[in-house]
Amino acid sequence: MDDLDTYLPPYTAELARARRHTLGTLLSRTAVKVPDKTAVVHQDTRRTFADLDEDTNRVANALIERGVRRNDRVAILSRNSYAFVVAYFALARAGAISVPVNFNLTAGEVRYVLQDSASTTAIVSDELADTFEAAGVDVGLRVVVGRRDGWTSFAELLAHGDASEPDVEIGDDDPVQLLYTSGTTSAPKGAIMTNRNLIIQYLTNIVDGEYHRDDVELHALPLYHCAALHDFLTPDIYLGATSVIVDSPDPETILGTVAAEGVTKMFCPPTVWIRLLRSDAFDEYDLSSLRTGYYGAAIMPVSVLKELGDRLPGMRLFNYYGQTELAPNATVLFPEEQIVKAGTAGRAALNVETRLHDDNDEPVPAGEIGEIVHRTPHAMRGYWGKPEATAEVFRNGWFHSGDLGVMDADGYLTIVDRKKDLIITGGENVASREVEDAIYEHPSVSEVAVFGVAHPEWIEAVTAAVVLRAGTSTTPDEIVAHTRQRLAAFKTPKRVVVVGELPKNPSGKILKRELRETYADLFDH
Repeated sequence: MDDLDTYLPPYTAELARARRHTLGTLLSRTAVKVPDKTAVVHQDTRRTFADLDEDTNRVANALIERGVRRNDRVAILSRNSYAFVVAYFALARAGAISVPVNFNLTAGEVRYVLQDSASTTAIVSDELADTFEAAGVDVGLRVVVGRRDGWTSFAELLAHGDASEPDVEIGDDDPVQLLYTSGTTSAPKGAIMTNRNLIIQYLTNIVDGEYHRDDVELHALPLYHCAALHDFLTPDIYLGATSVIVDSPDPETILGTVAAEGVTKMFCPPTVWIRLLRSDAFDEYDLSSLRTGYYGAAIMPVSVLKELGDRLPGMRLFNYYGQTELAPNATVLFPEEQIVKAGTAGRAALNVETRLHDDNDEPVPAGEIGEIVHRTPHAMRGYWGKPEATAEVFRNGWFHSGDLGVMDADGYLTIVDRKKDLIITGGENVASREVEDAIYEHPSVSEVAVFGVAHPEWIEAVTAAVVLRAGTSTTPDEIVAHTRQRLAAFKTPKRVVVVGELPKNPSGKILKRELRETYADLFDH
């Protein structure tokens, strides 16, 4: 048998550099191809790909000069902005690991992310600097997007004199980002993203989602979230499409921007699509430029699908399903399938193999419930600092999603439950146990169960059933206020119901399925 080493040359640094394919090179290659094309629009800022490439290099070199090194974790706590985009690519160029932080989190929740990731630098927009400072974590280098005493200004980084690409060795499988997800436990976990797993996911979406280099895409959802950042923004940069960034998914802002910028493509969770349709401004704007739309995080009601088809007849609609650990896309429901397969999450995406397994990790037949598992190069490298949790989700060579589903004979997947009671409200993941832990801190609470209930706007609403301690009294509003002091607003229950007892099985486990059934119409009136 031939000795392969006889024929394979050594894998030198020069060979690795010539074959490198990372987030940093992704941007530089696009800038060479279409230097004068508009890359990013945000408020009054309009920057070409050449501009974005140069700004990225300046910020990367400035950060390196200030001590940021390869594999350092750098938190980004910022609302949508051009600075967010530059920082994200600059950190990739510098070989650092970016840590996008949900700007809705409380100071205590921000503290957890900063400490768990051991971030040594933070880039923070000025309106969030108070929250960051309240977290009380000394990260060393603090950069503010705006002005603040005692902080380094992001504008100062942008003005750095060296616009050449930093000379940093970066491998395709090197970590480039930590994306924190509550998943289905109370403690958030950092999913380790590499250049390779992200870029393969981009290719899947470009093909399955019918992305085009002449797209003008509106980005209204938060860029800290993997869907906005990795399903849409970065693939647009990869292709050379134009990204129009707005600060929030306000219906008037979205509709006006679509008309003003000739937007051809945008992603919204079902809650936002519903708000757009219900807006009095919907018919005031010319939305005919829209040719593709996307939704995810929840199933779109059939009535809304039909209304979208009637009111935006030129738009092809796609549904993505996945999770942070998969960068995040796993399945896709195509436009021609929206009605005939309504309620499903579609079939496995281009570079994904999806099955349903039983508790013994054996495949289940069509029509039976099983855990959704995947094999895909989209998958994360693992959980930051959590080898046991990594081994658990990747057991037997499959990524275990923790979601339960049913697959029909044609391979279309329907999500039927979350194995550990994850609630998806307004496109955000909420772990029921995290909310329960906060409510249990109330002195009058004896028992609590948190679950999701169907909601006309949020798709699912965080709901709590509470049993009070004997001899105490409180009100649902007081419990909501108590929770709001401890958790982000989107995690706070929309409704609290006080009950005499919680339904349980013979072993004492709370039956949340019964609670969901009992209160299924809680938000119907």
